[in-house]
Amino acid sequence: MKQQETVDYFLKVVWQNVVNTYNQIASGFGITQSVGYVLINIDKEGTAVSQLAGLLGVKATSLSRMLNNMEDLGLIYRETSAGDKRSVKVFLTDFGREKRHLARGVVISFNEYLNENMTAKEKNELILTLQKLNKLTLAYTNTLEDDKQKDK
Repeated sequence: MKQQETVDYFLKVVWQNVVNTYNQIASGFGITQSVGYVLINIDKEGTAVSQLAGLLGVKATSLSRMLNNMEDLGLIYRETSAGDKRSVKVFLTDFGREKRHLARGVVISFNEYLNENMTAKEKNELILTLQKLNKLTLAYTNTLEDDKQKDK
């Protein structure tokens, strides 16, 4: 099977193009796509580090460096829960709220562009297909590993 015939090839290429586009725009605001995504996902009441890690698909420890950088830039601050010292919430500073507003504007503008250039049917079919692909991915088990175990 050629690489260009696989679903995952097109998912990766398209997602990388989306990220690159967002990064190019975000760099004009002094942030990255990842930072913008974090800013958009921080609630007014604060958001737990573990919840942000889940949204980004990384471990909380991997998120630490990004949060340190965001704190150094004055975008966020962290507070430890009084009831549970292991629980840390992230909050936006005024500067962070400004950057979040810009990031949201970029996301809205990009999605408006997509909506103008895709029919409602195309968009709905794409979303349904991606939802199905996500379910299939979560249900997939590596049959090569199963075959290896059988061969032993």
